[in-house]
Parts: sequence; structure tokens; C-alpha cells
Amino acid sequence: MQRLKIRIINWVVILLVLAGVSGGVWWSWAIQPFSNQNTSEMIAITAGMTANQVGGELERRHLIRSAQVFSILAVLLQADTKLSAGEYLLSAQMSPQEMLQKLVSGPETEIILLTIPEGYTTDQIVNILIQKGIGTKEDFQRVLAADYFDYSFLQGIPQDIYRLDGFLFPDTYFLDQKITPHEAIDLMLQRFQNELTAEVQTQLQGMNLSIRDWVNLASLVEKEAVQETDRSIIVSVLLNRLDRNMPLQVDATIQYILGTPKAKLYNKDLQINSPYNTYLHNGLPPGPIASPGHASLEAVLKPEKTAYLYYLAKPDGYHVFANTFEEHLQNQKKYQ
Repeated sequence: MQRLKIRIINWVVILLVLAGVSGGVWWSWAIQPFSNQNTSEMIAITAGMTANQVGGELERRHLIRSAQVFSILAVLLQADTKLSAGEYLLSAQMSPQEMLQKLVSGPETEIILLTIPEGYTTDQIVNILIQKGIGTKEDFQRVLAADYFDYSFLQGIPQDIYRLDGFLFPDTYFLDQKITPHEAIDLMLQRFQNELTAEVQTQLQGMNLSIRDWVNLASLVEKEAVQETDRSIIVSVLLNRLDRNMPLQVDATIQYILGTPKAKLYNKDLQINSPYNTYLHNGLPPGPIASPGHASLEAVLKPEKTAYLYYLAKPDGYHVFANTFEEHLQNQKKYQ
């Protein structure tokens, strides 16, 4: 039966070729996986859905190249009337034929729903993965420090357990219960890769920012900003201070050093001897202090144009900004 199916598909290709070279090329292209990246989506198939409807949804989600070809394949493989209702985790690395096979076989018994919040550190992300039953702390330490991941944005970063800080993109993931620690980390890196478009790289070149500096700045914004409207203004302050070779004095870097956040920082906390202490050291910290989300990454690319050098958090979560230290002191008296 399997050989018969393959022969039918081959005959379709032959007929398309006879109809024109472009037809055969198009068919060969359309039955290939959409991408070589393991971008996965949870797809819900309801009772009575046709292969054409399913194909349309798969094409919309960028999991297949052609809904039309998916529908034709379903007929050729006699799968159009055998699609099983349920939820499926499908990957862009799968071919349309493999997807149909999965949809006929029936849904998986268990899918892991993983949500990584914006602003989480690598340690916090690893803890979530372990709680979901994916690997051990030792497994992840080995993966983070030594495993090879083929992404250009990781080139030149020292090979240690901190090299992936900031690049594990916060999002909601649907994971196969058999996923390995390496595969889970790779999915998050792939998701970050999606943020790094050609347009973004052009913008970074124009700003004279490396990819890691971009993520580094965005991580500071992610931890400092509470209100959406403050993000791009905070970026402006940080860039202004960097231009003037002033210490950034970002409280979030002190909280990162402490590990367990304090409700209030004291002067002794600001004197902690660490390269991440932006009160003692000028410039950006050695690496990102958290994984920034899309909004913070976007804010770095589109900073407000201001002369602000200081900001202060108000009780309502918004920040107040100042051009001079004297104005900043006045804001402290008013809001603290």
C-alpha cells in the first residue's frame, strides 16, 4: 500500500512535468518542509474539518508551503476522510506527508505547555523546565556551557554557562513530552532568531550596536520598565549615559548580583564588588541580566530622542525623568 501511494505521488509529479517544467518544480517545492527550523505550533482539529480547511490553517501558521498541495496529497493518500479530531504539535520541519500521517494516527497523549515570562534569568528558565520534567540541573548546566548551537549571534561569546543569557526567548511553547534539554534550549534560541530580521540587523549597524549589546540593553529595560510607555525613554537615558561615559547606575543589575531581589536597596548593596555592578563600572554589564521580550528589544531599536540622564520610579509604576542631577534630587524628594 505504501509503495502504491508513493507511485501515485510520483505520477502526479510526472503529469505536472508533462504539463510544464514549472508545474513539476512547483510540486517538488510545495511538498518539502516549510523550514529547517523546528518552529512548532499546536493545531486543533475539530470533528468534520476537511483537509482543505486544515491545509489553510497550516499555511496560515507557516507550517506548510501550499494548502492546495496539502489537500491534493490528502486525497492521493486517502487521508482526507480519516483526519482524527484533537490537538497536535506540528513542526515546520515536517513535510506535508508526515503531517498527514500524524493527523490520521491521532493526537498525542500529552503535550507540555511551557510559558517563559519576560525578564526571567537563565536560572529561572531552567527551573521551570526542570519542574516540567525536562532534564536535571546538571543536564542543563552541561547544555548551557558546552553544547554547540549553530547561530551566528552566539559567535565570539565566551564558552561558559552564561553565554546564552538573554537569548532564551520568553514565549509560550508547546513541547513534546520526549523533548531533551538540548532541544528545549534550541527552540528558545530559534525563537530569538526570528526576532533578528534583516531589517533589525540593518538598524543595529546604524546604531553601532552588536547583537549582544542590543540584548544586553533590552534586558536592562525589561527589568527596569513597568509601564510600556516608559521603555523607549529609559533606553534614551541609558544611551545618553553611555555616550557621556557615565555609569548606568541601574538598580536591576544590583538585584541580579544579589540573586534574591530586595524591596529596597541600600548604599552597601551599591558597593558590591562585581563586574555587573553598574554603579561601580561604566558601560554595559558583561552580559544580559535577563531574557527580554519583543517590546524591550523593539524599544532599544526605537529610543526616544531626549536629553534625559536620570529616571526615578514613582509609586504608580511609571517613571519620572530629569536632565540634571539637581532635577533628579527634586524628584527624589517628591516621590520617595
